[in-house]
Amino acid sequence: MTAPVTPRHHRHWPPGVPHAFRPSAVGLSHYLEVAAQRYPAKPALLFCGLSLSYAELHRRVQALAAWLNRRLGVQPGDRVLLMSQNCPQYVLAYHAVLRLGAVVVPVNPMSTTPELQWFQQDTGARVALLAQELLPRLQPLLQSGAIEAAVVHAYADAMHPDEVGAPSSPWPEPFHQPRQALPGPGLHGLEEALAEATEKGWQPDWLHPGPEALAVLPYTSGTTGHPKGCMHTHGTVLASNLASQVWRRLHADSVFLSVAPLFHMLGMQNGMNMPLTLGATLVMMPRWHAPTAARLIEQHRVSVWTAPPSMVIEFFAQPDVMARDLSSLSLLSGGGAAMPEAVATLLADRFGLAYNEAYGLSETAAFLHANPLHRGKRQCLGMPTQGVVSRIVDPATGEELPAGEVGELVTSGPQLMLGYWRNPAATEAAFFERDGLRFFRTGDLASVDEDGYYFMRDRLKRMINASGFKVWPAEVESALYEHPAIFEACVIAVDDPKRGETVKALVVLRPGHEGTLSAEQLTAWARERMSAYKVPRLVEFVPALPKSGTGKILWRELQEAHRHSPGSEPAPAHAELQETP
Repeated sequence: MTAPVTPRHHRHWPPGVPHAFRPSAVGLSHYLEVAAQRYPAKPALLFCGLSLSYAELHRRVQALAAWLNRRLGVQPGDRVLLMSQNCPQYVLAYHAVLRLGAVVVPVNPMSTTPELQWFQQDTGARVALLAQELLPRLQPLLQSGAIEAAVVHAYADAMHPDEVGAPSSPWPEPFHQPRQALPGPGLHGLEEALAEATEKGWQPDWLHPGPEALAVLPYTSGTTGHPKGCMHTHGTVLASNLASQVWRRLHADSVFLSVAPLFHMLGMQNGMNMPLTLGATLVMMPRWHAPTAARLIEQHRVSVWTAPPSMVIEFFAQPDVMARDLSSLSLLSGGGAAMPEAVATLLADRFGLAYNEAYGLSETAAFLHANPLHRGKRQCLGMPTQGVVSRIVDPATGEELPAGEVGELVTSGPQLMLGYWRNPAATEAAFFERDGLRFFRTGDLASVDEDGYYFMRDRLKRMINASGFKVWPAEVESALYEHPAIFEACVIAVDDPKRGETVKALVVLRPGHEGTLSAEQLTAWARERMSAYKVPRLVEFVPALPKSGTGKILWRELQEAHRHSPGSEPAPAHAELQETP
């Protein structure tokens, strides 16, 4: 009998972490109830000068769940829109919907009315919970009857009175607005709903949903067409959540900085679900503001922070950051883009911190691959975590490729979504079965080394084909970050009459470096550090790069805007080396 082949990455597996994943037999709402029983007086949430204990959070979740059911008729399985900036009311609404057995549809607070109409039509949601400044965007849906009822909250209700309207506050005006009168039928105030449920003693009279129940429908934009809803159950969300806790040695005494948007899986899992399932404390910021983040880490002894590289870069670029006491910070992690080598080196040399890079998607409820804490590699997606099987395959044939070759990353694991909501064609295209496993096609181009660590090369459609030479933008961007004058960079493909496509770099300079670097100088600098065909032929200096709500640079948006009109002059003729395609 042939012995089973040991996966190569198991040689570098983190000590004490099991290879298999043991699924939970209960749903997410059960964990919050248990945390409230274990640590009733412990702060669950710290927000703008106020503290909310586990006992009080659980009481409010129970009351709101019962109110949604009795007053608005929300039933298990119903979809409910949730749209707000980060705040305690978001956490309350999210977990009340889950406690009810209904399904959260997290919506980007920047969504427009037409986008809201799409989410409502696709999900069939008839109830929404949202922040009051976003109500005008929902009003047309209320007037048409598509949305029957909305529960509205004001951020100021969760803030300490001294913080509301403070001249030194970094938060924009909507966060300081007091509760407003609600104009019209179908509108209900969140605080009034809680008061009614409390006065009448309403409590859920149903069991907690199980792991098989649908929990959340996060939408992914994709490359074309309408967004697609990822069907995640309590079980798939918990699989990602619980595996990450064990992998990263997190516990009930961890203190999390919650700043990534909660509507996105990165923030939802790492800044809300994970600390609450642990019974830990989360320090929540309404929006990103680097100086406030430094103050909160120091004040509350934050030990865990998950953030995209762009946020980390801005944080550690603050001139006074060296004067802050950041000694409590023991885990700095994230994904979405590779951490530039120059920044990773600064973190290690000056602060003794390693950025624990990981990899996940909305379709996998975030956590999927990660670097072991004891043996991480830089600019690396890490290795498949507990119960996850990943492979690199030829995108055309599906055949597995050997180590070192670039292909599509496909994966199978307990955190995989069930499929795309009401989109069987997209679901069928995204999954295939092999060797008794159900694999998801990530659409990401990657390679795996001899140690079993995976490295991103780029999205399938982001590769630049310059006269047949393949250029991976992430590789060029990582090199550009090493230039001392560069703060951010995005590399895109633009049309070229001779080469088909050529490489363009959009560059943001560090403060104080404006006018010190020309396109010609940067091209010459890059030519010394990378193959000639990878060097940006076009360079444009811009004041800022557009980003998503989670801090990812919107390269697709930039590429579409610049593809047919590069907007800058090509590199000088002497930069054209003879061997360049």
